Amino acid sequence: MNRYPHITSQVLNTPWAITGEKLLVIMDLLAFYAAGNKFTTEEVQDRIGAAARLTSRASGAVAVLPLYGVIAQRAGMMTDTSGGTSTEQFTRQFRAAMADTQVGAIVIDVDSPGGTVSGVEELSAEIYGARGEKPIVAVANSLAASAAYWIATAADELVVTPTGEVGSIGVLAAHEDASVRFEQQGVKTTLVSAGKYKGEGNSYEPLSEEARGYLQERVNDYYDLFVRAVARNRGVGVAAVRGGFGEGRVVGAQQAKALNMADRVETLDATIERLQRGRRSRAQARAEIDRRERRLRANAR
Repeated sequence: MNRYPHITSQVLNTPWAITGEKLLVIMDLLAFYAAGNKFTTEEVQDRIGAAARLTSRASGAVAVLPLYGVIAQRAGMMTDTSGGTSTEQFTRQFRAAMADTQVGAIVIDVDSPGGTVSGVEELSAEIYGARGEKPIVAVANSLAASAAYWIATAADELVVTPTGEVGSIGVLAAHEDASVRFEQQGVKTTLVSAGKYKGEGNSYEPLSEEARGYLQERVNDYYDLFVRAVARNRGVGVAAVRGGFGEGRVVGAQQAKALNMADRVETLDATIERLQRGRRSRAQARAEIDRRERRLRANAR
């Protein structure tokens, strides 16, 4: 039995915080599989535009955590084939870096078009709640869009590389009506269900107005959550996010800074070096204080 039509229906009726272009690529990929075709892992990566799979690394006293590819709550087909990020796995990496006394600062290296909404606000809130414990800087290197921007804004500081882009604040959901295609293939499927709305949104029939309204409500609810989270993270009003943060578009580095969507334009390497210098300066200041206190204690004897 071909299971991909069911996967397609589930994916498309799920709200996504992702760029529209990338969702279309995912839809096309699933339709290709639903037709009985297959891609190799390398071909999937080429089409999704997967980033190389990297693990967290340390640069001096700075931990660099990658937030790459399509974002999903749990590791699965998208993360396995696209080099994407699981919010659950990233949360574990982030907590480990926060707990490591040898790590003086955290850099989140972001290159992602976004992903599903599940697990995103939980991760964003956790990063936001860790502010003040040690410096946390997110770098859009070179794309922090939609769910990735939702997460990146939670850092103490959001940096965009000179050619980077941020934004795409919005939520999408799609429904595929495959009834005509199935009819042409001589396939007619009848769903037998219990519960008034149990079978709504399936791909075997057109989307009813009632089902469309419900899907729109879900999209609106997640969009409101997204907007409120960005407003919290950036320290601005909800109206400023709705009306002035790109309105669903991605923007370039200089425009992002001008709109208060980001704090600084800087390369990843320059950001890491800046944090390393700051740590050295703080360590030097702490050492000078310690020396002064020792001299005071010695003179008091």
